[in-house]
Amino acid sequence: MLDITGVGVDSIDVAGAARRIASLAREGAARLSGDGFRAAYVCTPNAEHMMDAQKDRHFKRILNEADLVVPDGSGVVLAARLLGYGRIPRTPGFDLAYALVSNQDEYPFSFYFFGGRPGVAEKAAENILREHPRVRIAGCRDGYFNESDEPDIIEKINGSGADLLYVALGAPKQEKWIYRNRAKIKVPVCMGVGGTIDALAGTVRLAPPFFRERGLEWLYRLAREPWRAKRMLKLPQYTLYAIWWRFFGRRKNG
Repeated sequence: MLDITGVGVDSIDVAGAARRIASLAREGAARLSGDGFRAAYVCTPNAEHMMDAQKDRHFKRILNEADLVVPDGSGVVLAARLLGYGRIPRTPGFDLAYALVSNQDEYPFSFYFFGGRPGVAEKAAENILREHPRVRIAGCRDGYFNESDEPDIIEKINGSGADLLYVALGAPKQEKWIYRNRAKIKVPVCMGVGGTIDALAGTVRLAPPFFRERGLEWLYRLAREPWRAKRMLKLPQYTLYAIWWRFFGRRKNG
């Protein structure tokens, strides 16, 4: 695990991360009925999330206690290089989530989709089943709820028998929700997947391969959604922060 601006990040590609999650799912299934069970969880931060974690200490703690943290964005990969770790794999959260849900032979798990607008999770499940009919979708639930709804949501998730829970509430809300409820959720592995469910449903268009292969999804998204410009400023901010961290922050934080 690499220390990237105070957050432990695994240098692992999509295939390796999928195998690790499968191992966590099998280990968790064996412990599910035991006392003190806590769901394992996976985080997929990009540069924006890593920048947010510098100001939100609770979010940083959640990332550092995760069972697997993969570098979703090119900004995290660049930070690793600036910190002297060389070139590490970029592991997009969408690619990882799709690798698991689309290969029932290698990953024979059941999935629960939680998040998105009403109907989006169901549409994502419908699209996945059309392409991969043997995939087991244990249940779906939109991401619109009040705190009073949480016990019912968790009860339905637990009753579904799912092996993997995809939580698409946006970061850091999804990670905080998982962390807060990980002792109540009887699912071996939870994963914060951001806009993945929207992408699977077709309500959000993925960047074309040219942009994805070069880590330029942010540029494609900015061109299509210019209102994101303010949020995108965190990308160069994080690059500058990584440079500062190399010379001063790492020593300051021991």
